[in-house]
Amino acid sequence: MKAATTRKKPVTKRRKATAKSGSYNRVKEFEGRQYTGVQVGRGHHWHYDQGDWKETKITPDLWEISYKVMKRRTGKAPEGSGVPVGTAYHWYILAHQSAVKENANDYMTTMTGLKFKIAHKRADKAKWSTSGATQRKHLIAFLKQFIAQLESSVIPLQLEVKGVKYKGEAVPIADTCTKGVCYQAEVMLNDESLGIIRCAKSGWKMDLVKDQQLIDAIGNEIMLWFE
Repeated sequence: MKAATTRKKPVTKRRKATAKSGSYNRVKEFEGRQYTGVQVGRGHHWHYDQGDWKETKITPDLWEISYKVMKRRTGKAPEGSGVPVGTAYHWYILAHQSAVKENANDYMTTMTGLKFKIAHKRADKAKWSTSGATQRKHLIAFLKQFIAQLESSVIPLQLEVKGVKYKGEAVPIADTCTKGVCYQAEVMLNDESLGIIRCAKSGWKMDLVKDQQLIDAIGNEIMLWFE
């Protein structure tokens, strides 16, 4: 006779999804502030469909822009996770946009910067989380903080990687500073904006710079500044 065996109950995808959903909705804390949603330090990766970008020149240096597009996850959201369908967000974006002309009609375009949540609207509510006047106050406070950040002491950068000399500066992002050390900063080298550098558990990261040796050299310069 065959020995009796005990079959383990399989772990279903639904159970995993429920755990992830619970993690998303769980109340979290960041520097004394409570929040829900994506945990600080984590993020999303999206693909944008062919969108509709319109721009109109207002002054020699100022343009009005509008953009509408569908964005899609690179993967799939776990079942039951995230906010209900119909939830809406109001973001304000501060970014560097670079455009390099490839031919008569095409420009290679990149954008790096910050986006700040001003308000949200729940799927089962008719009103936004804050009034229009309060949203404006939140935006003013954010812009004042950003201006103060730009006017504060920047981190000078001077380095050489693979025979190329670089000179520039890093502007710390105030909300990432802890005990006198800042772990994210906007980087400009040789008069070109390279985007934001961040210190992750696995080391220094930048989204649009592919040379890890250069990224590490920038990160080392930043850490030396705080020593």
